Amino acid sequence: MTIGSVLRVGVTLLATAAAVFVGWRLWLYYTVSPWTRDARVLAQVVEIAPDVSGLVDAVNVRDNQFVHKGDVLFVIDQQRFTAALQQAQADVALKQRALDYARDTAARDANLERADAAAISAQTVELTSSTAAEAQAELGAAQAALTTARINLERSNVRAPADGYITNFNVDVGDYARVGEGMLALVDSHSFYVYAYFMETKLPAIRDGDPARVELMAGGAVIDGVVEGLSRAVAIPGAGLLAKVDPNFDWIRLAQRIPVRIKLGPLPPGVRLVSGLSATVVVQPKIR
Repeated sequence: MTIGSVLRVGVTLLATAAAVFVGWRLWLYYTVSPWTRDARVLAQVVEIAPDVSGLVDAVNVRDNQFVHKGDVLFVIDQQRFTAALQQAQADVALKQRALDYARDTAARDANLERADAAAISAQTVELTSSTAAEAQAELGAAQAALTTARINLERSNVRAPADGYITNFNVDVGDYARVGEGMLALVDSHSFYVYAYFMETKLPAIRDGDPARVELMAGGAVIDGVVEGLSRAVAIPGAGLLAKVDPNFDWIRLAQRIPVRIKLGPLPPGVRLVSGLSATVVVQPKIR
């Protein structure tokens, strides 16, 4: 065999070995290495619904505004609730007077019975004592109604339940607010996280607490994160309450994708998170 033939065979073997090595590395990278481009930034979105009904009397915020927990977002007309509170206060005062009178009567009859049993019947003493007990119960009911009236008046000020951003805002003065009917949405600014959808073949390399690298498609910003956990179930036919992850293709069997939750660390300066942003996630498994 000539030197040229040997060189050709050697080059061919080296090229084949390199191709096998590269193919093997690519296979590991795409099927085993814990990374995915299928990830989303998500956040808790609170649906703001009033606890009392009435006309909207004042609006204190605008769309996309940042608000603090406890800030008044809008006010429902308070005239009816103020009148109900005054009526409840008057009812408590009336029931208190009735209770005082019933107690005085019951005490007087009881003292009279002890001094001279023949001067008053036991039935009368029992009746006045029962009347005092009923008056006490009626006062308790009136006090409960007063508490409810105070709560209704306070709840006519619809407040932010958390720090966050107003979104999908469409409330105007004069709108009628109904109990339990959503009026606007609030994105909790402290609740942002990432859901990364990993193929099931990559899950063995992922553990809770592993550091993760999140790269946003918007601007390429990189955020450090930590694996918080993975979903223990995904939707199959008949399991309507579970996370549904559809396959990319219907004509080929693909590895199932499983949601893995990533807790985000401090944001780089100037980065603004929006629920729904796309991201790439690379998990960096700890040495075990």
